[in-house]
Amino acid sequence: MTSNPIQLAVDACAVSHQGLSRHLEGLSDDVARRPSLLPGWTVGHVITHLARNADGLARMVLGAGRGEVTAMYPSIDARNADIEAGAGRPADELVADVRDAGARLDKAFTEASASAWDGAGLTVFGEIPIRDVPTRRVHEVEVHRVDLGLGYTFSDWPAALLRTELTAKTAQWASRKPMGFADLPPAALALVPADRMAWLLGRLEVDGLPHSDLNG
Repeated sequence: MTSNPIQLAVDACAVSHQGLSRHLEGLSDDVARRPSLLPGWTVGHVITHLARNADGLARMVLGAGRGEVTAMYPSIDARNADIEAGAGRPADELVADVRDAGARLDKAFTEASASAWDGAGLTVFGEIPIRDVPTRRVHEVEVHRVDLGLGYTFSDWPAALLRTELTAKTAQWASRKPMGFADLPPAALALVPADRMAWLLGRLEVDGLPHSDLNG
């Protein structure tokens, strides 16, 4: 078994893609039009976003292989327009699109050179190292798989993933607080890990806790 952290992340990404594809098997047009758990987005919007996210990440990886810092999307407006344009497609097209986009990203990872992994790409939030892309994609797939509202919850996340993501998101939450006020509130610490993750990402409102909306 490899101990290379990049390869471990690439493998985890492939597993997330496979899980998403299995989850979407048999998706009907009626369900694709159903509201997701994200305000204003249908299930079709979430699936299309996941497909275009994969293509954007692959674009950055391929660009890094050429020695370029490539933008994930031409613009935020183009990203939003692509999602809106694709959301209403038939269910079988949506499922094939996200499956094929995930496979293209997996292929880009598999074929990436050492220099590509040492490169960077440009997201809408700024420049990131290419070596961080597989982990970011796992987070994207797993969070939005919950957002589909099709029965998959944070409680279904693998324990190791939940631990890792909770550590990362807790640190992100703390980084936004003044010095000396960086500990999670007692009410948040009292939540089971899956609910704490949901709260941190703004997917769960808890009495006595302020709304948290870390990037998810």
